[in-house]
Amino acid sequence: MSLDEGRAGHLSGPLPVIVAAGIVFAGLFALGSLAGGYALIGFAIVLAAAFVAAFVARRAGNEPARSVPPLAVSERTNDQLRTIVGGLPDPVIALDSHSRVLVLNEPARTLAPALRQGEPVSLALRMPDLKEAVDRAFARAEAQRIEYSERVPTDRWFEAVVMPVRRTPDATHPDLVLLTFRDVTTLRRVDEMRADFIANASHELRTPLSALSGFIDTLQGPARDDAKARERFLDIMQQQASRMARLIDDLLSLSRIELNAHRRPDKPVDLVPIVRQVADGLQTLAHDRGVTVNVEAAGAPTVLGDRDELVSLFENLVENAIKYGAAGERVDIKLAPANADEGEPEVQVSVRDYGPGIAPQHLPRLTERYYRVDVRESRDQGGTGLGLALVKHILNRHRGRLSIESTPGAGATFTVNLPTVEPAVAQ
Repeated sequence: MSLDEGRAGHLSGPLPVIVAAGIVFAGLFALGSLAGGYALIGFAIVLAAAFVAAFVARRAGNEPARSVPPLAVSERTNDQLRTIVGGLPDPVIALDSHSRVLVLNEPARTLAPALRQGEPVSLALRMPDLKEAVDRAFARAEAQRIEYSERVPTDRWFEAVVMPVRRTPDATHPDLVLLTFRDVTTLRRVDEMRADFIANASHELRTPLSALSGFIDTLQGPARDDAKARERFLDIMQQQASRMARLIDDLLSLSRIELNAHRRPDKPVDLVPIVRQVADGLQTLAHDRGVTVNVEAAGAPTVLGDRDELVSLFENLVENAIKYGAAGERVDIKLAPANADEGEPEVQVSVRDYGPGIAPQHLPRLTERYYRVDVRESRDQGGTGLGLALVKHILNRHRGRLSIESTPGAGATFTVNLPTVEPAVAQ
């Protein structure tokens, strides 16, 4: 519509009134019923009133619509958007121009249970970087991409894509954005695992490789024809090669556990057969060291766990007790329900030796990688320094705890607490 047409449209309302008033006042003046001055005054009053009415009507027609309350916006969201968002496998949230939640799917509810339709997304996802990305997406009408991490209950990394959307073709600005989340924890852990493996392997394998290289040079040189030296050196070389194999196995096991640390196991496992299997499997080592292994189990505790990882956990604890507590000639393994006055029920598994014990200053650092109380003794026993680190990471994945008590000269007790479930519930 042209400007002249618009003006004509606005004047069309008062024009008939003005014409009618002019005819009336002109007729009264002609008939002598009204003086000329009064006729002009009356016509001016009618003219002013008509224009005021027209101005008010024009303002009323141009007044912007009232803002819709948050819940009304959510109720009016079209069903097509709900269907699309609900059918996507990744967590997806649709936000309006005020960053309020319009639609979200079930994966998004799982990711952030505090999300509520009609409420600002910042109430559930308190991340300044994400809020800034949403604001930029609206302001620039461009997709934004950020990465963020969560530290509780485990370390996890996510990639969030903020995509602005215009729901009508003639819209000049986006009227909503879609937040899409992708779990990139596995990718991050693979990168970290690769870097850690290279760093640890290059550091720890250097010593046995140097020893092997030195013995090979000796056998090829001065001890070429020395049968006695050759036999002794080959025995040491075999020990060093076995040590490297154990180290690589432990590093790979640790890397696999760290890779899945954010995924809690969900298969029901009975702990009693696992502990008895570990004790039976280590009977040869215990016999060689003159140690008796006793198992005492109360009840049949069931946990949600990974059987192989739990076997590895208890193998490390019992093997350490046999090797480093051999002077006590006894290792006691005890399973019993833990006192669970608050929270979920737990089972407590303690492994106690009666050896020389551990000095207090070493206890806080025992689960660190490659930390050894006595480096020489550990290497003599075939240790890699990774056993208790494996135990810690397995327990983290199973939401368990490890406590260590020891008094020099009175042995050491390693206690594992794991949450239990009823067998029927687990099934």
